[in-house]
Amino acid sequence: MTGAALASAALWPEARLLAQQAQDFIEGPAVADIPARQLSPHVWMIFSPDGFPTPENRGMMSNVIFVVTSAGVVVLDSGASLQIGQMAIRMIRKVTDKPVVAVFNSHYHGDHWLGNHAFVKAFGQQLPIYALPSTIEKLKGTEGNLWRSLMERWTNQSSLGTEVVLPNTAVQHGQRIQFGDVTLRMHHYGTAHTPSDLCVEVVQDKLTAVGDIAMTNRIANMDEGSYLGTFKYYKDLTAATGDQLWAPGHGEPRKDLLKTYGEFMAGIWEPCLQAVKDGRGEAQAKTQVLKDPRVQARAKTMQGFDGNIGKYISLAFLEAENEAF
Repeated sequence: MTGAALASAALWPEARLLAQQAQDFIEGPAVADIPARQLSPHVWMIFSPDGFPTPENRGMMSNVIFVVTSAGVVVLDSGASLQIGQMAIRMIRKVTDKPVVAVFNSHYHGDHWLGNHAFVKAFGQQLPIYALPSTIEKLKGTEGNLWRSLMERWTNQSSLGTEVVLPNTAVQHGQRIQFGDVTLRMHHYGTAHTPSDLCVEVVQDKLTAVGDIAMTNRIANMDEGSYLGTFKYYKDLTAATGDQLWAPGHGEPRKDLLKTYGEFMAGIWEPCLQAVKDGRGEAQAKTQVLKDPRVQARAKTMQGFDGNIGKYISLAFLEAENEAF
């Protein structure tokens, strides 16, 4: 061997180490396991205690729900990264050895669909990934890569390696899809959290995954949403389904979730609407909102309250102005 070749051979272990370190960095670290909890005969949830992404939680900020059917496993929201999706697959494997046969994405915010990458990587590029047409169209533009970049930034690059894998199968309101012994029913009643909120009812279990239209203990992003639309959505969804266990994207499932979160939202909306009708400004509306007992009851415990309440009062006031005039 030449001197150059010998020198190169001597560096092979170091080169392999550097390559491994580079690969680890490119793909980001694994997400710690969170065992799935059974919610109903067919439905399980991998629960996220955190409502916002941080370097510490590596983006694990929203629940991953899965339905075990006789035809295979159906995932309702796949998480915020490749790594979270991989963790979800590990947890599914502890419950069943059935393959994942479909994924549903509730809307276009990245914490609910960036995990798609893990599922197509494990179960094939032809895996059906369902969403509303408006979600698919939104993600075809810059939105998909924007969310991937945001998640990397918010987690200090922990989600690196995640690829944008878009939903590939459109669903419509009222559509029923059969997976073996389980029927899933699609619901969409206009703009609530976003214009593209898909709720998926697991008919046999009287359980509905509601995405982000309601949250147990987090103040929801309303930048693209509507307070009036949210109240209408709750009314129409409840009329269509009856009593349900409502499983949110953020927080614990509850049978009274739409009622309790709706009361909080009304505590923001109603003082703003009244202020507009009385000819008072946004500052006065904010004072009344913060005094409202429905808001005060949640102020000390709701994740993200202090940092977001001012913004969402402003959005409510703007919508109230549009409604009043």
